[in-house]
Amino acid sequence: MTTAPFPATLAPVRRISLLRRYLRRPLGVVALVVLLLVVAAAVLAPWLAPFDPNFVTFKIVHAEPGNGHLLGGDSAGRDILSRLLYGARTTLYGAVITCVAGLVLGVPAGVSAGYFGGVTDRICSWISDALQSIPGMIVLLVVAAGTGQSFPVLMVALGVFMAPGYYRISRARAMAVRKEPYIDAARVAGVTNPRILRTHMMRAVYAPIVVQTALTAGIAIGMQAGLQFLGIGSASTPSWGQMMNDGFNTMLTFPKILLWPSIALGVTIAALAFIGSTLADLISIRAEQPSKRSRARVRHELAAPSAAELSDRVASGSHEHALEDCALRVENLRVGYATQSGVKEVVRGVSLDAAPGEVLGIVGESGSGKTQTSFAVLDLLPSGGTAVADGIWISGREVSKLSSAERAALLGRSIGYVPQEPLSNLDPCYTIEHQLVEPLRYVHGLSKADARARAREVLVRVGITDPERVLGSYPHQISGGMAQRVLIAGAVSGRPSVLVADEPTTALDVTVQAEVLELLRELQQEYGMALVIVTHNFGVVADICDRVVVMKDGRIVETGRVEQIFRAPAHPYTAELISASLDDVEGRDELDRALAHAGGEDDAR
Repeated sequence: MTTAPFPATLAPVRRISLLRRYLRRPLGVVALVVLLLVVAAAVLAPWLAPFDPNFVTFKIVHAEPGNGHLLGGDSAGRDILSRLLYGARTTLYGAVITCVAGLVLGVPAGVSAGYFGGVTDRICSWISDALQSIPGMIVLLVVAAGTGQSFPVLMVALGVFMAPGYYRISRARAMAVRKEPYIDAARVAGVTNPRILRTHMMRAVYAPIVVQTALTAGIAIGMQAGLQFLGIGSASTPSWGQMMNDGFNTMLTFPKILLWPSIALGVTIAALAFIGSTLADLISIRAEQPSKRSRARVRHELAAPSAAELSDRVASGSHEHALEDCALRVENLRVGYATQSGVKEVVRGVSLDAAPGEVLGIVGESGSGKTQTSFAVLDLLPSGGTAVADGIWISGREVSKLSSAERAALLGRSIGYVPQEPLSNLDPCYTIEHQLVEPLRYVHGLSKADARARAREVLVRVGITDPERVLGSYPHQISGGMAQRVLIAGAVSGRPSVLVADEPTTALDVTVQAEVLELLRELQQEYGMALVIVTHNFGVVADICDRVVVMKDGRIVETGRVEQIFRAPAHPYTAELISASLDDVEGRDELDRALAHAGGEDDAR
């Protein structure tokens, strides 16, 4: 079977910058506008302020708003609006000093500790813990007294106490990144540690640091105002904290003096908090997910095959069984992912079916689309994936017409799944018993005792001779082959009509592979399931499958009975796959004859 090329008319998906995504969040936009207004007021204070902030006139002592003074006067006869504008300069200046000090001290230390570990990690962590255990306000008061209330020094000291926050985030991120293969590749290539720290590691911590800085700035402004409220700082330098101190002394008689700096301080801190919260939602997302309109456009393009594709599909006769005879049927499945340059289509017009009691193999090299096909059937496509089909039927029900909850309910009931890597698909925090019993209780409604009995029964059925020990074990306490048997037991415990096994033997050694394949075949015959094997190995197809679908570049290039495909492959790609899989490998008949011959010689002896 061949298919026509997919029409290259997909609408491009532009790379959407962080700023554009941020501007789609109304709350974040409001917070950003407020912060920009505060920054603009601080920068333009010399031009916006109607009076000198320290000019005293007794006519406006405790004055109400009006008579040229928009917000009135304070207890010393100074214009409140002018002092608010100049106070914004002081407040933002102090926040910048604090954030820079925290960044310079915390980020390099955290990245180094996370990357090198060992002694470096222990020393840096001890210092960070020690700083967190010290009452910061008391130390800041001591620093203020010892430095003559120097504002820059005081803000640097505050930055020192903010550094542990940067340290913890940087260390955690660095510890995760240092295990990545590309870090090992850089070391092997001779890249020095300083360069790795500067290029790979520092870039990895960029995203959480941006969020932390927004939150730290808000904390710094609040701490700074608190110190100034206590009288620390120069009286000739206007600040919101000093204005609040002045207003607090006359709060009962002239409350408006306290009101204006309190509003300015609260609004600024709230804006920074909302900016940090919005960035936390956005900056951790590495790839922009398509909008509803974009997804609708992609879905429309995927669902619109060309005329050549339609005629080819009609002529190909891609289905072996009638719809009423199928446990699984897929009609014209197309899967695509939005990328920066457009839509990458990974499955193009795939149609297949499997009858009860039949073993269907989906075979192809890596990137052929076989796993994406199975994920689309299971409704487990990764984030950003879009699947469109003329229809997907499981046990006679068209799942495309079901709601998300109804499609999810099919998993574990009508369709089971055996994943590729057994140990990574078992939760290390729970015992095998918990992971087998929980689905039986909450999906199938069994009591705890009945669910445990069913779990023990299927473990015995899949060939585990000591089920009690396995039930009480954690995943790290069992072998890979036994873990795969546990996953198979979990998949068949709900008696599904379709079982999808995605490369079920790839992570296992040769002897265990044969046992697992034999087990799958036995279970399929016993329960009358349709078994779909996803593999890249034609040896597996020859061993267990009744029919095979050959995929290349997201399309089906050939389908048919296994004997027919092996005897006379119609497509050159199929012949190449068979040759690559079965070179210098004895067939099962040859192996059986050799074993029988060896047994006869033993009997003769």
